[in-house]
Amino acid sequence: MSQRCIRDVIAGGQLVTASKETTVVDAARAMTKAHVGAILVVEGGALAGIFTERDALQRVLAKGVDPAVTPLSQVMTAKPVTVGPDLPLGHALHLMYEGGFRHVPVVDQGKPVGMVSARDALGDEQSNFERELLLREDINQIL
Repeated sequence: MSQRCIRDVIAGGQLVTASKETTVVDAARAMTKAHVGAILVVEGGALAGIFTERDALQRVLAKGVDPAVTPLSQVMTAKPVTVGPDLPLGHALHLMYEGGFRHVPVVDQGKPVGMVSARDALGDEQSNFERELLLREDINQIL
């Protein structure tokens, strides 16, 4: 599982980005719409930072900052740790564990190309679990 290539993990995934001027509210709406827990903040095509659900809680809500007018530049994590797409997923998971965070931007030649999350480690296992739950529901309905 952890030896899967990051490029394979992010393949087909949606790249969710925002500018530094995007408000927290607008970023949260974009994250909700895309069903993701973090958004990449991009400036001039390059990664400038990352804004996560944890940032919204700790840097915005807990501090009484107005999300309707606060730009991401004031509450994002600037210059986050990144990984390249050709590294194994285990490398990204190790960085997350060591750094205490749950998302790592994937950058290729200076440009953001995706995001790896702790949830990606579940991959096939999560899919198999969901299939098993559905199968059990079907069996329960038959019985």
